[in-house]
Amino acid sequence: MVFDGIIIGLIVGLIRGGIRHGLLQFSKIRLKGGWIFPVLLIIQLIIFRFQENSDILAAASSYVFMTIYIVGMLFLWMNRDQRGFGIILAGVFLNFLVMAVNGGRMPVSLQAASVLDPYYVDMLKEGAIITKHFLLDDSTALPFLGDIIPLSAPYPRTQAISIGDIVMNIGIFMYIVHLMSNGHRKASKSSDEQLETSDHVEPQKV
Repeated sequence: MVFDGIIIGLIVGLIRGGIRHGLLQFSKIRLKGGWIFPVLLIIQLIIFRFQENSDILAAASSYVFMTIYIVGMLFLWMNRDQRGFGIILAGVFLNFLVMAVNGGRMPVSLQAASVLDPYYVDMLKEGAIITKHFLLDDSTALPFLGDIIPLSAPYPRTQAISIGDIVMNIGIFMYIVHLMSNGHRKASKSSDEQLETSDHVEPQKV
C-alpha cells in the first residue's frame, strides 16, 4: 500500500514542481539512517518469497515483522522533522498496534478480502499462514484497525487496506509533494523578475 502514496505523490509533485525541478528536488532526498528502509524492505521480500518453503521461517515471521515495525518507527522518529513523517509514524503505529495484540499478524476481514484472488481467500479461511495476515473473527482484538477496507475497480490496484495504511500514505504523499515542489514558486518568481528587468533595460546612448 505504501507504493500508492509514493506513486500518487510523484505524479502530483511533478505537476506542482515541474519535471525538471521536481526530479532535481527528489534526487536531493537526505534522511537520517536512510539505509534502514531499503534493508527492511529486502528482509520483508525475503520472508514473502521463502516462508512457504520453510516452516522455521514461517513460524518466526511474526516476530520478524514486529521487529521490522519497531525499527521502522525508530527510523521515522529520527526523521520526524521532515514534512509528513509524523503522520507516517502514526499510520505505522496503528498497523503495529493491531498486529502486536493479534500475535504479530494483521487481521483481514472476509468482506474486504472478497475483492482479492479467490485462492488467497481460501487460504485465509483454511487458516494457512499467508505472509503476515489472518482472517478476522470474533476473537480478533482491535478489529477496526485491521485490513477492513476493500479497494477494487475503478481503483487501479485491487487490495484490502487498513486505516493505518491510509494515514501512512497521506503522510508519504505530503512528504513527496512538499519535497518536489519546495522552492518552485520562489524560483519561478525570481525568473519572472529577471525577465521583467531585462525587458525594461534602456538602450545605451551612443
